[in-house]
This record gives sequence, structure tokens and C-alpha cells, in this order.
Amino acid sequence: MTEAGAGRRLIGVLSVANFAIGMGAFVLIGMLVPVGDSFGISPGRTGWLMTTYALSYAVLSPLLVSATGRIGRRRILTIAMAIFALAHVASAVAPTEFTLHLTRIVAAAGAGMFTPVSASVAARLSTPQTQGKTLAWVVFGLTLAQVLGVPAGSFIAYTFGWRAAMLIVAVLALAMLPLLWRIVPRGLNFQPVSLRELGAILRNGPMMLAVTFTATFLAAVYVVYTYFAPLMENGMGYGRDGITALLLMFGVGAVLGNLMGGWMADRIGPTRTLTILCIAQIALLPLFSLLPLPGIVLALLVAVWSATGWSFLAGQQMRIIALRIQAAPVLLALNAAAIYIGAALGSAVGSGAIALGGLMALGVTGGLLGLLALGHITLSRRISG
Repeated sequence: MTEAGAGRRLIGVLSVANFAIGMGAFVLIGMLVPVGDSFGISPGRTGWLMTTYALSYAVLSPLLVSATGRIGRRRILTIAMAIFALAHVASAVAPTEFTLHLTRIVAAAGAGMFTPVSASVAARLSTPQTQGKTLAWVVFGLTLAQVLGVPAGSFIAYTFGWRAAMLIVAVLALAMLPLLWRIVPRGLNFQPVSLRELGAILRNGPMMLAVTFTATFLAAVYVVYTYFAPLMENGMGYGRDGITALLLMFGVGAVLGNLMGGWMADRIGPTRTLTILCIAQIALLPLFSLLPLPGIVLALLVAVWSATGWSFLAGQQMRIIALRIQAAPVLLALNAAAIYIGAALGSAVGSGAIALGGLMALGVTGGLLGLLALGHITLSRRISG
């Protein structure tokens, strides 16, 4: 096999592996109601399972990536996926809400090692001219999980129970182990970044301002996305089939947006791309406070909202890698952590919005956070250039 062919094969395997990671991370979105019913808790309280996962990922990802920097990338990717798989087996048999929270922490540890390391491998193997496209393909699996994984998980959870959906995630992750061990090149190492160097990065104000834009941008998205299923039940009267169809539409938009974002970042630059996407979220999110809407209008809204929401990944990764190329693995881990901080923040703010104004307050709240994200990228651009 040619070097180019081997590279494409590796990127493909990393993308499929990230599909399993994405499905495990986001599958709860489509089954908050069945999980809540199982433990006798409200959707708002069930949403804290997303917050637990998100905060655990945010704390553990940069620490684990730094602590394992001297270990070969093939070994780290395989170990991380094994941890993720076993955590989902444990989730499937969790007897209590508390136990499920614990298994989500372990799953976050595995995912927190895998995704940033896979992105750093892809960045290392790409040229500067194609970096945006390559990174977009690696995270394609995460967005594809929105198309197939989350809707499928929702359908399975409503039909066979949420524990079956967790087991399917575990099977997918376990199936990736031999592929990762076989396809990821042996002896693939990077210059390690120590915990001391991680501390120096965390104390660098302009650098962290740039990285944490990911959190403010995704917080706006997750205000609505975390509570999407109960919002559709309450605002549109949809059940299993309607929610699954809309999650599928969201996933299609996410995939198209991911590829569009890489294309935009390569052509007009990452900062300009991210600014445009913030403006789109400010305009689109408040429309979810106007439910009910005609079905076709809602489907188009979900697709465009998703596309503009998930277009940010490649551009943001390009932007932070350029800050300090030699520290790319840890910067990508911090960026991945910021993804889940954003998810946690959005979930928590959404829960508060529901408590104060009901489910219909979610759209307006998301729009206000989108405005905050626009201010964030503007300030970061002025400080760091």
C-alpha cells in the first residue's frame, strides 16, 4: 500500500473510532426520558448525566494526555478505547442513578484520551494546505454519530430500553480495538508535554482565551440540544418516531456542517469562519422558543442550526494548533475538554432556563449565549491576533 493510501486508511479508522466515541458521548441526548423514567427522575435532573460526563472529560482529558505523553500513540489509542468500551458495559448494568454517574466518569476518561490524540496524529500527518480538511475527516466520525448514532440510540432506547443502547456503544468500541492496534503505525510518538508545561499553558491568558471559545460557542448549542427530546415532546407533541426523525435531520446537518467548516477554514481562515457561525447561532436559536412550527419548517431549522453549529470544529482546531505547534496534543486536549465544558455549561444553563421559564425559554437563552460567544471570538482575535 502507498504512503498516501496508508494515511487515508489511518484517517478512516480514526474517524470510525470517533463515531463510537461520539455515539457514547451524545446518545443520552435522545434518551433522557427513558433513562429518567427508569430511575424515577425528571428530564432536568437526568440532564446532569451529560454534565457529569462533560466535566469529567474537561478535567481528565488534558491531565491524561500530558501524563501519557511518552507512551506510543498506538498503545494510548487502544487503551483509551478499551476503557471507553468497558465503561459502557458498566453503564448498561448500572443499578442506580449514582452508579451511572460513576460509569460516565470512566467513559469520559477513555474518550478524553482518545479524541485529542487522534486529532494530533491527523494534524501531524497532514500538510498545512490540507490540515483543515484532514481534521474535519477525523472528527467526521463524531458528527456522523449525530446522523446515525444518536437517532439509532434514541430508537433503541424507546423500543428496547436505554441499557440496550449502552451495550451497542460498548460493542462498537470493542470492535475498534483490533483495527486500532493493526492500523495505527508502530512507534508513532510526539514530543511529550509535561504537566509543568500544561500548567504554563493554562496560565497563558491569550492562549486559554482562544481555546475556551469552544466552550462558549457550544454552550449556546447545548442549551437546546441537551433537552431536545423533551422540547419536541412538549412543543410539538412528538413521540419516538418524530424525535428520531428530527435527530436524524440534526445529524445530516452536522455531517454537512463539519465538511463545510473544514472547507471554509481552508479558504477564508478560521477566525472569519467562527465569527460567521456565531452570528448564525444568534439568529437561529431563538426560533426554538416559537414552537410549535410547521413540520417542514422545523426540520429545515434543525438541519441549518446543526450545520452551522458543527462547522466550527476544524476551524477552531486549526486556530489553536497555530498558537503553539509543538504543544498541539495538549492544546487539542484542552480544546476537547472545552467541548465538554461547553456541553456541561449549556446543560446546566438549560436546566435553569427550564426551571425559570419552562422548555420554551431554551431557544432565547441559547441565542443570548450565542451573543456571548460572538463577543468571546472578537475579544480573542484582538488579543491574540
